[in-house]
Amino acid sequence: MKGLWSLVVALLGLSSCHALDDTHHSATRPNILLILADDLGYTDLGIFGSEIRTPNLDHLARSGLLLTNFLVAPACSPTRAMLLTGQDPHRVGLGTMSGEQDERQAGAPGYEGVMTSDDTIARRLQAAGYFTCMAGKWHLGAKPELAPHARGFERSFALLPGGASHFADAFRLVEASDKAPYLEDGKPVELPEDFFSSDAYTDKLLEYLAEARRHQQPFFAYAAYTAPHWPLHAPDEWIAKCRGLYDDGYDALASRRRQGAIDAGIVSSEQPAPARYRFAPEWSSLSPEEQQREARTMEVYAAMVENLDHNVGRLLAALRASGELERTVIVFCSDNGPEGNPVGNLASIGEWVQRRFDNSIENLGRTNSYCWLSPGWARATVAPFRLFKSFPTQGGVRVPAIVSWPGTIEPDRSNAPITARDFWPMAMHLAHVRDVPRCRAMLEPKHDSDHVVGWELFGRRAIQKGRFKIAWIWPPYGSGRWELYDIEADPAESRDLAAENPAKLQELLEHWHEYADESGVVLPARDTGYARER
Repeated sequence: MKGLWSLVVALLGLSSCHALDDTHHSATRPNILLILADDLGYTDLGIFGSEIRTPNLDHLARSGLLLTNFLVAPACSPTRAMLLTGQDPHRVGLGTMSGEQDERQAGAPGYEGVMTSDDTIARRLQAAGYFTCMAGKWHLGAKPELAPHARGFERSFALLPGGASHFADAFRLVEASDKAPYLEDGKPVELPEDFFSSDAYTDKLLEYLAEARRHQQPFFAYAAYTAPHWPLHAPDEWIAKCRGLYDDGYDALASRRRQGAIDAGIVSSEQPAPARYRFAPEWSSLSPEEQQREARTMEVYAAMVENLDHNVGRLLAALRASGELERTVIVFCSDNGPEGNPVGNLASIGEWVQRRFDNSIENLGRTNSYCWLSPGWARATVAPFRLFKSFPTQGGVRVPAIVSWPGTIEPDRSNAPITARDFWPMAMHLAHVRDVPRCRAMLEPKHDSDHVVGWELFGRRAIQKGRFKIAWIWPPYGSGRWELYDIEADPAESRDLAAENPAKLQELLEHWHEYADESGVVLPARDTGYARER
């Protein structure tokens, strides 16, 4: 199995060891740009078969390396910790998310709900002479000593919690008397009246990249967008472009997206489609008003993705204009699958939204509105797979990803299982930073059939080895026992093979116990997911 680092090295025809003994050759060290979408579905990009218009990301994928089997954590902050530390989330405090610990996990090492490690990519690259900067969502700790400026980022403009209004009103995800905090270089800032998240993060990052050029330093830039995380918001002109696209509903979209993924060569027509969710009613059973509201919600979601793509295009255009594009390695991915959980069940959000916001159909997506995707739409955006964000199923942890180095990496596609942790050794290698223990581990020859990946979040857990995967998920989403799937033949995880292949089940259970012991897993007594079907 090739990790991200060794895969890129192979494509470049380089020696995979030469950088370990070569620390400060800035003339040969590229810039590194990490672009992270928030809750983006697997088939939401045009190149994956979507009707959403994403020309900039599609071009990036067609001219670089498209990763069709990129694996992350089931939710936001654990994936962000993986990307920035190269570690399993349990090893750096994100075995669960802030506020989601049960009585067994409270006080347990690895379940602090914040990133406990100061050994970040930003810290390492800053020490190696890189200009380090980030703009967007942090979600790794709200205390000053845990914020980006204290974790190796020379410049930062950060939304500290996991989300907020995308407009200047900055209301939090749950009812609160204060606004969601934004910091620039560790100091609180007020947002301008014309603020919109994706636009503003891009503006700020472009400022920082200009500063890096003035200092004549290579840069590590982290574009941590909050699109398309709920509450779903977009400027009017972007919503207008998507009007009418989803009037035929999420069942029709799921069929189109699956066919689009087949046409794009992402999945095969011989592979089964995922089953309908019991908690997602058929589109035809909804009233005309419910259908209209649902369609508008998806229009806003699509508008957010199209605006995100536009802002990625702004970053690429600025790099091209400054002559930096061919000296920049660009990595794009989502932090997890799309939101499909009943957000209204979280912390009395449903009652608060009814009381506080104007969610008339005409105002959805605008200032003072608050909406989120229903599970029917989430199912459509991950059409080949099962479930969504917060689950270790394919729909929750398999996301679109791209690696581009214009003029250096030739167009290619890989279906090798690569994880968010692999970003660390790739970055260390490209920056000529010594990190022998972790980089040597990545050099060990592995085959896809030998590679083991483990997950645990909210007590929902899984182990994947080669083409087989076991998963344990609480009802009503799963059976409450270990299930076995052949994800090569059945990426929808539709046929449980545990009863007919007990030897393979036992083999993967042994890997689960090894993973749980090594990672310090503490299983909760109940499903601790932040929003659950009742």
